[in-house]
Amino acid sequence: MFKQLKTITGGLMALCMPVAAMMAATNTAKAADPTEVRIMWYSDGNEGDVMRDLLDRFEKQNPDIKVMLDRVPYKTVVEQLPALLDSGQGPDLARVTDLGGLSRHYLDLRPHLKNAKYFDDNFASSLPWFRPATGNKDGIYGVMSQLALTLPLVNTTLFQQAGIPLPGPKATWDDWAKASKAVADKVKAPYPMAFDRSGHRISGMSISMGGKFIDGDKPALVDAGFKSGMKNLVDWHANGTMSKALWGSVGGTTYRGATEEFANAQVVFYMSGTWQFTQFAKTVAKNFEWQAVANPCGPAACTGMPGGAALVPIKATKNPQAVARVVEYFASEPVYEEYHARTLFLPAHAGLAKKGINYVTDDANVKKSLAIAVEQVAQTSPIAFKFQGYEHNRILFNAMISRVNQAISGEMSLDDAYTRMQADIVEGFAAKGIKLQ
Repeated sequence: MFKQLKTITGGLMALCMPVAAMMAATNTAKAADPTEVRIMWYSDGNEGDVMRDLLDRFEKQNPDIKVMLDRVPYKTVVEQLPALLDSGQGPDLARVTDLGGLSRHYLDLRPHLKNAKYFDDNFASSLPWFRPATGNKDGIYGVMSQLALTLPLVNTTLFQQAGIPLPGPKATWDDWAKASKAVADKVKAPYPMAFDRSGHRISGMSISMGGKFIDGDKPALVDAGFKSGMKNLVDWHANGTMSKALWGSVGGTTYRGATEEFANAQVVFYMSGTWQFTQFAKTVAKNFEWQAVANPCGPAACTGMPGGAALVPIKATKNPQAVARVVEYFASEPVYEEYHARTLFLPAHAGLAKKGINYVTDDANVKKSLAIAVEQVAQTSPIAFKFQGYEHNRILFNAMISRVNQAISGEMSLDDAYTRMQADIVEGFAAKGIKLQ
């Protein structure tokens, strides 16, 4: 009987061994499944393709992490991402431009980074832009994926055809408005001047005219400088220097650019920014000559608005270590340098800014524009940098763009628009639980 029991037991063990082996193999496979990291990403030009190429290399070097690059329109990031984050959902990482406004949702990467000092040394000027008011004052909440600057782009071919010289580097806003209108009238271009319909784009002009925007930590939007800038916009629409066909085609706070019109040689002077260089290298190609020019001057400054887009970690992520490894890879000097060289963006990396980047382009328009943009960064007003880092700047941007548009369209006077802007700001802060006195 003992012999028989031993035989049965041995048989059962023999049968169980393949099952155990299969279970072990399954567990090993599960352990080897990579951690998935999702990035919500929008693109102005080719940066999505460049980023995907770099992430493919990252995955080969880090087979335990799979990075999904979810490409979406910019409108999705602006209008849908905030609601997702407020509901506790969303991606692990996102490429955003509302750096301060969404900062309460960011994860502090400092505890998860192998070399936090590298970020302190090379990204010190932009790290404060991501830090939430109630967060770690030394926290690392993201890294710029492009340093941008608002500045005008002009169709130099139209100036040449009109026989009118470009205004000089210290030209005023009035100088550029008159020159652009004269060129457009002579060559029959429909849009002498065009601005992106964005509060961010019109803020540089207002700062140049003397606007302050904030007083300490409180909004101080409507002052003499701001009024002067807004009056320019209303007057230019009234006298045909700007067209209601662009700004008037949408309402509220909806963004509207003029990239298509500029690429079709319909715009003489386009107030946009450095992020357009890659796009116009492709869409304009050799159809006409264009370039960035120095920001026009007002009595207070000759400045654009700094900004750009950042890759930010979302604190709701379940994989902070993996997220930190992705960010650390992207921010590493050789990867960061290649990304900017191929996307034609200005770097926020102090070491690379000092060393310079060998941009991958043979487009003379882009090369000239990049050189001018680098010079303009140094000319940017401290007020512009401060306002860009202001946590609540989106409230002010939205108030000014929606209400000045109503003044442009004739729905209300400028004075009434200023009153409504102030009310919008009070309501916007109240929605965040902040009472303005």
